[in-house]
Amino acid sequence: MIRLKRHWTAQEADNWTKEDWIAIFLSPLAYFLIALGVAGSLLMQLWGLVTLALGIACIALMYWVIDPKLKKISSEYEKKQKAYLLELEKQARWERSDG
Repeated sequence: MIRLKRHWTAQEADNWTKEDWIAIFLSPLAYFLIALGVAGSLLMQLWGLVTLALGIACIALMYWVIDPKLKKISSEYEKKQKAYLLELEKQARWERSDG
């Protein structure tokens, strides 16, 4: 059984791991299943509903696998962005007070 990591540090989340490869596999599979399932569902076919349900399940699984990693990367980026904006604001005030 594949063990999936659910808790990440920012450094770990920035590297490619098996979770990324799982998401890369599930993404086009989910897209294909959703497209085929919608077409089948519009034609009122049972296989269309089953395929659509499988596509939705693939999306949910992909979200469950990759979301913790993306949240960690995003929160780290937000911290860096906030620090950068504060530094930029300090520099802008300094230029205004000189000018």
